[in-house]
Amino acid sequence: MSTEDNKKLVRRFYREIDEGNIDAMDELVAEDYIDHSPPPFPVPPGREGVKQAFRLFWDATPGTHDIEDQIAEGDKVVTRMTARGVHAGDLPGIPATGNHLEMTATVIHRIEDGRLVEKWSDKDNLHLLEQLGVIPPLGAQPSADTP
Repeated sequence: MSTEDNKKLVRRFYREIDEGNIDAMDELVAEDYIDHSPPPFPVPPGREGVKQAFRLFWDATPGTHDIEDQIAEGDKVVTRMTARGVHAGDLPGIPATGNHLEMTATVIHRIEDGRLVEKWSDKDNLHLLEQLGVIPPLGAQPSADTP
């Protein structure tokens, strides 16, 4: 596949997720997919883990992935994106807040035989946890009840 084909594959991956079409992962993701930056809750390895993670996030935080930049070389695609959604359902250990969410990420996918086979990512998890109410915003003043 060309680098343009690889970029199109990654864009389609996020488009299918945004549309809630998790079954498309059977076509787009290799069965033995390796996620070097897995979600913070247990999922099985490989394609099934990708499907479970995105199903959980889709149900709890429906939204979109807006691709800001993409760079491809050889079998790798680097994507800088902003994910937006609403915390409409429970995440593991985090009850739904109804808060609007926005998180930036830089993701590297490796493609082999027309499928995603490996992923590394750097996400702004600190900002996400602030928006979910798990931690107070940085610089927030402690309440009088805080020791």
